[in-house]
Amino acid sequence: MRLICCCSVVFLLHLIPKACEGGNILVVPTEGSHWINMEVLLKALHSRGHNITVARSSKSWFIKENSSYNTLTVPVEKSLDKKLVTKLLSEFIEFQRGALPFISFLHMTVGMVSTLAEVHRDVSELVSSLLGDPKLVRTLNESKFDLVLTDPCWGNGVIVAKYLNLPLVYNVRWLIPEDAHFALAPSPLSYVPVVGTSSTDKMTFFQRVKNVFLYEVTQLQTFTAIRQVYQPLCDKYLGPDHDFDHMMKDADIWLMRTDFVFDFPRPTMPNVVYMGGFHCKDPEPLPEHLEEFVQSSGEHGFIIMSLGSFVSQLPDDVADEVAAAFAKLPQKVIWTYKGNRPTTLGNNTLLVDWMPQKDLLAHPKIKLFVAHGGTNGVQEAICHGVPVVGLPLFFDQYDNLIRLEDRGGAKILSLSTADKDDNFFKTLQEVLNEPSYRTNMQRLSRLHRDQPMKPIDTALFWIEFVMRHKGAAHLKAQSYKMPWYIYHSVDVVLFLTAVALLVVFTLILFIRCFCSAVCRRKVKRE
Repeated sequence: MRLICCCSVVFLLHLIPKACEGGNILVVPTEGSHWINMEVLLKALHSRGHNITVARSSKSWFIKENSSYNTLTVPVEKSLDKKLVTKLLSEFIEFQRGALPFISFLHMTVGMVSTLAEVHRDVSELVSSLLGDPKLVRTLNESKFDLVLTDPCWGNGVIVAKYLNLPLVYNVRWLIPEDAHFALAPSPLSYVPVVGTSSTDKMTFFQRVKNVFLYEVTQLQTFTAIRQVYQPLCDKYLGPDHDFDHMMKDADIWLMRTDFVFDFPRPTMPNVVYMGGFHCKDPEPLPEHLEEFVQSSGEHGFIIMSLGSFVSQLPDDVADEVAAAFAKLPQKVIWTYKGNRPTTLGNNTLLVDWMPQKDLLAHPKIKLFVAHGGTNGVQEAICHGVPVVGLPLFFDQYDNLIRLEDRGGAKILSLSTADKDDNFFKTLQEVLNEPSYRTNMQRLSRLHRDQPMKPIDTALFWIEFVMRHKGAAHLKAQSYKMPWYIYHSVDVVLFLTAVALLVVFTLILFIRCFCSAVCRRKVKRE
C-alpha cells in the first residue's frame, strides 16, 4: 500500500511541471487564407496546453471566436474591406481576359499602388486603436505573454511585439509585398525568381532582366509601405530611434510556409524553419451526401474545382465554358461556386458553397484538382499526390503553379485562353489521360512525406523553443542591422580601390622621379 502511495505521489509530481509548461502566446494575424493556416497552428498549440490570445479587429470577417483561443477584439473604424477586395479581384479577372485596353491597364496599375497603401493604412488602424487605448494596453501588460506570433504580410504584429518587448515568431511566406526570403537571406537574382515574373530558377537573359526590374519595383513598394504607414506608427508608439525595417527583419524564428519539394532551391538562414504542408491533416470521413456522390463515379473517379476563399464566381461566359467542359467528361465533378448557375451544367457536376477540400484530395477516387494556385491548395495537392490544372487569377498564384508545372505535376491555363477553342476541355483530358502528371505528383508527395518530423511538429517545437529560451538570438545573423553599403562591402571595395590607386600613383611618381634623376645625370655628363 505504501509503495502504491509513493508511486502515486511521484506520478503526480511528474505531472505538475508538465502542466506548468503551457505558454502564453499573443497572436496578431492576417485575414483571408493566411488566417486559415494560422488557425491550424493555433489549434495545435492549444492541444499542447498553450494559452492563445488573438488580437482581432472588430471588423474582422474571417477571424471568429473559437474554443481554441481567447479573442482580444480591438474596436476600429477601418479594416480590410471585403467589398474593396472583391472589386479588385474582379478588375484582375477582367484584365486577364484582355477586356481592358493598355491605357486602362496603366491606370489600374498606378491605382493599385495607392490602393494597396490605403489597405495597409486601414489594416494598421488596429495598432493605433490597441496601443492608444490605456485599458487594452493594461490588459496586454497584465497578461504576461511569452511571445508574439504573427503573419508579417501586415506589419502590425512587429510593432506590438516591440512595444511589449517580447520574442517574435513569424508564420510567414510574404513580408508585405515580397517573398520573405528576399528580406532575410541572400537571393541572387540570376536564379532566384521574384514573384510576378512567372519564371523558374532557369532563366534566359531577358527573364533575368525582368527579374531584376520587378525586384526593384517590389523594393520600392516595400519602402513606400514602410515609410508611409508603419514607420510613423513606430515613431509614435516606440520612439524615432526604432527603424521598422530593422525590426521587421529581427524576428527570432521564421516559420516558412514552403519547402524545397515545392520551391526552387535557394540560400537560406539559420533561423528559417520550413513547414510547407503543415496544415495538411489526416483525412476525415466525407459527409454522407458527398461520399455517395463520389462513389457513384465508379472507375472514372472524380474531380474537384475550387478558386479559393476570395473568388466565389467567374464571369458567366467563362463559367458556362468550364461547366460545358466538365459535362463532356466521364468523371464526376464537385465545384465550389456561388455565382449564377451555368446554363451548360451537366448532370455529373455538383455545385457546392463549401467543400472539405483536404478530405476530398485524400480520397482514393480523386483524379484531378482544378485550382487557382493558392499556397494552401497547392501544398495539399502535393501532400496527397493529386495532379493539378491551374487557373491562376492574381498575386502569387501563377508563380505557385509554375513550380508544379516545372516538376511535371500541373498544366496552367490563363482565363484569356481557357474559354477559347475548347482549351479547358483539352487540358483536362491531357492531365487526366497522361499518366506522367499523376506519377510526378506522387513522387513529390513521397518526397514531402519523407521527413524526420511532421511539419506541424517542427513548427510547434520551434515556437516552444523560443518560449523556453526567451528568444533565439544565437540564430540571427547581423546582416539585417547593416546598411546596404556595409552589407555589400561597398566601403571595403572603395577603400581597397583607393589603396590600389595610391600604390599605382606612388609607383608612377617614383618611376617619373627616377627617370628624371637619370636624365639629369646624363645631361651633366654630356
